[in-house]
Amino acid sequence: MAAFRAGLLAAMARSASRVPIAGRRVGAGWLVPYASVRAAHDIPHHLMPGPYPKTAEERAAAAKKYNLPLEDYKPYPDDGMGYGDYPMLPEKSQEERDPWYTWDHSDFRRNWGETLHWDFDKYLRNRVDTSPTPVPFDWMLKVFLAFMASMALMFYLGEKFPSYAPVAPKQYPYNNLYLEHGGDPSKAPPEVKNYGFK
Repeated sequence: MAAFRAGLLAAMARSASRVPIAGRRVGAGWLVPYASVRAAHDIPHHLMPGPYPKTAEERAAAAKKYNLPLEDYKPYPDDGMGYGDYPMLPEKSQEERDPWYTWDHSDFRRNWGETLHWDFDKYLRNRVDTSPTPVPFDWMLKVFLAFMASMALMFYLGEKFPSYAPVAPKQYPYNNLYLEHGGDPSKAPPEVKNYGFK
Protein backbone atom coordinates (compact mmCIF):
# COMPACT_ATOMS: atom_id res chain seq x y z
CA MET A 1 0.00 0.00 0.00
CA ALA A 2 2.84 2.39 0.81
CA ALA A 3 4.51 1.63 -2.52
CA PHE A 4 1.22 2.25 -4.33
CA ARG A 5 0.78 5.57 -2.51
CA ALA A 6 4.33 6.63 -3.31
CA GLY A 7 3.88 5.72 -6.99
CA LEU A 8 0.58 7.57 -7.15
CA LEU A 9 2.06 10.68 -5.56
CA ALA A 10 5.04 10.56 -7.92
CA ALA A 11 2.70 10.31 -10.92
CA MET A 12 0.63 13.21 -9.60
CA ALA A 13 3.78 15.26 -9.07
CA ARG A 14 4.94 14.57 -12.65
CA SER A 15 1.57 15.51 -14.10
CA ALA A 16 1.33 18.59 -11.88
CA SER A 17 4.70 19.85 -13.08
CA ARG A 18 3.43 19.74 -16.68
CA VAL A 19 0.12 21.55 -16.15
CA PRO A 20 0.27 25.31 -16.71
CA ILE A 21 -1.98 27.39 -14.48
CA ALA A 22 -2.47 31.09 -15.25
CA GLY A 23 0.23 30.96 -17.89
CA ARG A 24 2.96 29.42 -15.73
CA ARG A 25 3.93 25.91 -14.70
CA VAL A 26 2.97 24.88 -11.20
CA GLY A 27 5.25 22.53 -9.31
CA ALA A 28 4.26 19.73 -6.99
CA GLY A 29 4.41 21.90 -3.87
CA TRP A 30 0.67 21.54 -3.39
CA LEU A 31 1.21 17.79 -2.82
CA VAL A 32 3.35 18.22 0.27
CA PRO A 33 0.48 18.50 2.79
CA TYR A 34 -1.18 15.41 1.33
CA ALA A 35 2.02 13.38 1.07
CA SER A 36 2.95 14.13 4.69
CA VAL A 37 -0.31 12.86 6.17
CA ARG A 38 0.61 9.92 8.37
CA ALA A 39 -1.13 7.65 10.83
CA ALA A 40 -2.54 9.27 13.95
CA HIS A 41 -0.14 7.47 16.30
CA ASP A 42 3.06 8.81 14.73
CA ILE A 43 5.22 11.15 16.77
CA PRO A 44 4.76 14.83 15.87
CA HIS A 45 7.75 16.49 14.20
CA HIS A 46 8.54 18.69 17.19
CA LEU A 47 8.78 15.56 19.37
CA MET A 48 10.99 13.60 16.99
CA PRO A 49 14.31 12.64 18.57
CA GLY A 50 17.03 15.20 18.27
CA PRO A 51 20.75 14.62 18.69
CA TYR A 52 21.96 12.89 21.84
CA PRO A 53 22.32 15.49 24.65
CA LYS A 54 25.94 15.96 25.66
CA THR A 55 25.73 18.95 27.98
CA ALA A 56 23.53 19.72 30.99
CA GLU A 57 21.74 22.47 29.04
CA GLU A 58 20.92 20.05 26.23
CA ARG A 59 19.59 17.53 28.77
CA ALA A 60 17.40 20.21 30.38
CA ALA A 61 16.08 21.29 26.97
CA ALA A 62 15.34 17.68 26.00
CA ALA A 63 13.57 17.03 29.34
CA LYS A 64 11.41 20.12 28.76
CA LYS A 65 10.73 19.04 25.18
CA TYR A 66 9.38 15.68 26.35
CA ASN A 67 7.45 17.19 29.30
CA LEU A 68 9.53 15.35 31.92
CA PRO A 69 11.20 16.58 35.10
CA LEU A 70 14.97 16.76 34.73
CA GLU A 71 15.54 14.13 37.44
CA ASP A 72 13.26 11.68 35.58
CA TYR A 73 14.80 12.29 32.17
CA LYS A 74 17.30 9.66 31.05
CA PRO A 75 17.99 9.25 27.31
CA TYR A 76 18.68 5.97 25.59
CA PRO A 77 22.40 5.18 25.30
CA ASP A 78 24.12 6.68 22.28
CA ASP A 79 24.89 3.32 20.65
CA GLY A 80 24.03 4.18 17.07
CA MET A 81 20.45 2.85 17.14
CA GLY A 82 19.04 6.30 16.37
CA TYR A 83 17.18 7.01 19.61
CA GLY A 84 18.86 10.39 19.95
CA ASP A 85 17.53 12.38 22.90
CA TYR A 86 14.35 10.33 23.26
CA PRO A 87 13.75 9.45 26.93
CA MET A 88 14.14 5.90 28.19
CA LEU A 89 10.81 5.36 29.94
CA PRO A 90 10.13 2.43 32.31
CA GLU A 91 9.22 -0.91 30.73
CA LYS A 92 5.65 -0.96 32.06
CA SER A 93 2.53 -1.99 30.21
CA GLN A 94 -0.63 0.07 30.18
CA GLU A 95 -2.40 -2.74 32.02
CA GLU A 96 -0.21 -1.90 35.02
CA ARG A 97 -1.51 1.67 35.22
CA ASP A 98 -4.33 2.69 37.56
CA PRO A 99 -7.69 1.77 35.98
CA TRP A 100 -9.67 4.08 38.31
CA TYR A 101 -7.78 7.25 37.39
CA THR A 102 -9.60 9.59 35.01
CA TRP A 103 -7.26 9.33 32.03
CA ASP A 104 -7.67 11.63 29.04
CA HIS A 105 -7.58 8.53 26.86
CA SER A 106 -8.96 5.77 29.06
CA ASP A 107 -8.44 2.97 26.54
CA PHE A 108 -4.69 3.64 26.37
CA ARG A 109 -4.52 4.83 30.00
CA ARG A 110 -2.57 7.94 29.10
CA ASN A 111 -3.01 11.67 29.34
CA TRP A 112 -2.77 14.33 26.69
CA GLY A 113 0.81 15.45 26.08
CA GLU A 114 2.29 12.48 27.89
CA THR A 115 5.44 11.15 26.25
CA LEU A 116 4.95 7.76 24.65
CA HIS A 117 7.25 4.86 25.25
CA TRP A 118 9.52 4.13 22.29
CA ASP A 119 7.90 0.69 22.02
CA PHE A 120 4.41 2.05 22.69
CA ASP A 121 2.67 -0.56 20.54
CA LYS A 122 4.38 -3.37 22.45
CA TYR A 123 2.89 -2.33 25.80
CA LEU A 124 -0.74 -1.85 24.77
CA ARG A 125 -3.39 -3.43 26.99
CA ASN A 126 -4.06 -6.26 24.54
CA ARG A 127 -0.38 -7.18 24.23
CA VAL A 128 2.35 -7.60 26.86
CA ASP A 129 1.28 -7.35 30.49
CA THR A 130 4.17 -6.48 32.80
CA SER A 131 2.10 -6.22 35.97
CA PRO A 132 3.27 -8.47 38.80
CA THR A 133 1.52 -11.80 39.05
CA PRO A 134 -0.10 -12.96 42.31
CA VAL A 135 2.01 -16.14 42.20
CA PRO A 136 5.77 -16.20 41.45
CA PHE A 137 6.77 -17.62 38.07
CA ASP A 138 8.86 -20.46 39.52
CA TRP A 139 5.83 -21.66 41.53
CA MET A 140 3.62 -21.49 38.42
CA LEU A 141 6.21 -23.52 36.52
CA LYS A 142 6.40 -26.17 39.27
CA VAL A 143 2.60 -26.55 39.42
CA PHE A 144 2.40 -26.80 35.62
CA LEU A 145 5.14 -29.44 35.44
CA ALA A 146 3.59 -31.43 38.32
CA PHE A 147 0.20 -31.40 36.57
CA MET A 148 1.73 -32.50 33.25
CA ALA A 149 3.73 -35.28 34.98
CA SER A 150 0.65 -36.57 36.81
CA MET A 151 -1.37 -36.57 33.57
CA ALA A 152 1.43 -38.44 31.76
CA LEU A 153 1.48 -40.99 34.59
CA MET A 154 -2.30 -41.45 34.34
CA PHE A 155 -2.09 -41.96 30.58
CA TYR A 156 0.73 -44.49 31.01
CA LEU A 157 -1.17 -46.45 33.66
CA GLY A 158 -4.32 -46.37 31.52
CA GLU A 159 -2.42 -47.86 28.59
CA LYS A 160 -0.64 -50.44 30.75
CA PHE A 161 -3.71 -51.58 32.71
CA PRO A 162 -6.76 -50.97 30.53
CA SER A 163 -10.13 -51.01 32.23
CA TYR A 164 -13.40 -51.34 30.38
CA ALA A 165 -16.96 -51.24 31.59
CA PRO A 166 -18.72 -54.65 31.31
CA VAL A 167 -20.79 -54.84 28.15
CA ALA A 168 -23.71 -57.23 27.44
CA PRO A 169 -24.90 -58.10 23.95
CA LYS A 170 -27.20 -55.53 22.40
CA GLN A 171 -30.87 -56.29 23.07
CA TYR A 172 -33.48 -55.74 20.38
CA PRO A 173 -37.28 -56.06 20.63
CA TYR A 174 -39.47 -58.50 18.70
CA ASN A 175 -37.31 -61.58 19.32
CA ASN A 176 -34.09 -59.85 18.43
CA LEU A 177 -35.67 -58.41 15.25
CA TYR A 178 -36.19 -61.88 13.86
CA LEU A 179 -38.30 -60.86 10.87
CA GLU A 180 -36.27 -57.69 10.15
CA HIS A 181 -33.10 -59.78 9.90
CA GLY A 182 -34.70 -62.04 7.26
CA GLY A 183 -36.25 -64.73 9.44
CA ASP A 184 -38.93 -67.04 8.03
CA PRO A 185 -42.36 -65.74 9.14
CA SER A 186 -43.91 -69.24 8.96
CA LYS A 187 -41.54 -70.64 11.59
CA ALA A 188 -41.42 -69.72 15.25
CA PRO A 189 -38.40 -67.56 16.10
CA PRO A 190 -35.76 -69.01 18.40
CA GLU A 191 -36.00 -67.83 21.97
CA VAL A 192 -33.29 -65.29 22.86
CA LYS A 193 -32.32 -64.83 26.49
CA ASN A 194 -30.31 -61.76 27.36
CA TYR A 195 -29.92 -62.72 30.99
CA GLY A 196 -28.89 -65.67 33.05
CA PHE A 197 -29.26 -66.78 36.68
CA LYS A 198 -26.32 -68.22 38.56
